[in-house]
Amino acid sequence: MSGWAIDLGTTNCGVARWDKENDRPTLLELPNICRKAGGADHLEAPRLVPSAVHLVEPEGFKAWLGTWGIFKKRLWGKHAFIGRQALERNDTQHNPEFAPTFKGALSRSAMKHLARLDGKPYTARDIARVFMRELVNEVREVTGERIKELVVTTPVDSYESYRAEVQRVCQSVGIKKVRFIDEPVAAAVGYGLGLKRKRHVLVVDFGAGTIDLALVALTAKGIEEGRCEVIAKEGRAIGGNLVDRWLVQEFCEQLDYPLREGDRDEKTAFWYRMMLDEARRVKESVFFKEKDAFYLTPPEEMRAFEARIRGDANLLEVTQQGIQDILEKRGLYEALEELSDEILDAAMKRGVGVDDIDDVLMVGGSTLLPHVYKVFEERYGRDRVRAWQPFEAVAYGACAFAANQVTQTDFIVHDYAFITYDAKTHEPQYTTIVPKGTRFPTSRDIWRRQLVPTCSLGEPEHYFKLVISEVGDAEPEDRRFSWDETGKLHKLGGKSGTGSEKVIVNLNDANPTLGYLKPPHAPSDRKPRLEISFGINEERWLIATVEDLKTKKTLMDNEPVVRLL
Repeated sequence: MSGWAIDLGTTNCGVARWDKENDRPTLLELPNICRKAGGADHLEAPRLVPSAVHLVEPEGFKAWLGTWGIFKKRLWGKHAFIGRQALERNDTQHNPEFAPTFKGALSRSAMKHLARLDGKPYTARDIARVFMRELVNEVREVTGERIKELVVTTPVDSYESYRAEVQRVCQSVGIKKVRFIDEPVAAAVGYGLGLKRKRHVLVVDFGAGTIDLALVALTAKGIEEGRCEVIAKEGRAIGGNLVDRWLVQEFCEQLDYPLREGDRDEKTAFWYRMMLDEARRVKESVFFKEKDAFYLTPPEEMRAFEARIRGDANLLEVTQQGIQDILEKRGLYEALEELSDEILDAAMKRGVGVDDIDDVLMVGGSTLLPHVYKVFEERYGRDRVRAWQPFEAVAYGACAFAANQVTQTDFIVHDYAFITYDAKTHEPQYTTIVPKGTRFPTSRDIWRRQLVPTCSLGEPEHYFKLVISEVGDAEPEDRRFSWDETGKLHKLGGKSGTGSEKVIVNLNDANPTLGYLKPPHAPSDRKPRLEISFGINEERWLIATVEDLKTKKTLMDNEPVVRLL
């Protein structure tokens, strides 16, 4: 298999290929057209290509010849700027040659006119073909390879007509074999789900334009075919772009600035797009920082008037809590709860309850907005929510599918450890009992030790307690997001991650007792009192067996302690 895949999104497109040397999928960086060549910031999704097209007249005889039917697959010359280049050419105003997106129209009405070049209308089908043409050319420029086989992701509610359109577009640019994979299936593969049994998966797709929840049933046979069964699907026209508009409105109101969003003159429209970019910058900045400042720069003709009133202090301090308050005021979290309720109501009619949902997969950059993860964690539990690679999961899964590298073995994705405290410094120490990558189910004693109760207060110990912690970290090439127990977002790994810092979340603080010691263990007794062993069962529960060496009694016998992810 070639291992080439495209996550064809409404706002961004991800091109992935299988890295044979490291045996893993990778997102290809296309420096001329991706969002930010060489960018390290997770939130900028630097390797994604905006799904935008700016048409141009072919220059030269050969490029012009490339517009003819029999020569189209030769891909001679440039027929459009795409991605970042298209956006840059329409920064101040949108030109007739510009189509900011095409996927929605291609799925609903392929003959809808989206742009014009020298008076000639271009349909969604035409724009999609030009985009794919230039994308394939860019891939060839960067890698020296021509894509011959390709896997393309498709929404679960897409009709066969959409797949036919995409297949026609791909074949028209010389891609000989096209296969499809449903986006929830790709997300499941990208997040490393094994499918030894049928699995109910809730995919939360929260991007720039919409939020869509889809509850699907996945099977091993379905994975092989790239298909899933849709049990329930709900959505809202709420996305990151709308959130940016909310923030601009709220920020301008707080700065007592008269926002005239409806004005369509060129200068005001340009200014408004600048303010949207500034709001987006601040929004993403305070995901990780305590606060940042929103800078209001009124249009030039208003500046003198504004300066007389307030001077140049047109800035607003913005905090993460402040943005969360705005999102709550605007009804975002209420909408998320309503969507979850609607999904569950529809699922109940199909005989699927909330406890039957095995996994929740978060995809799309807007899943990183404050409190969004917390909404789903509180409803479904931390052990079910997979959210660490919202930008890459779908593309990675499609790439693994393309390379025929879909595995059916489940594995643990975090390190898990128990906490003890240094007798002198009282600093916490973490002993890993389950390293990430562990395949499960395991034997009941993958980790076995004899332990001495700490008697941390200097008093006889009546209870044997162990707090189990999830330890989140990542290698430099393995960029991830993680949330601590307060719901705060962290970046791990990558060029701009937190380096050696780990995100540690205690899982059983409320009930850490693993046994009752009778007689109690004396502080002066430094002999091992307990033998403890851990394993993982088929349902990802950490199971413990605890033996009291003094009394020869079994305090726990293969009993569940916490559920792992």
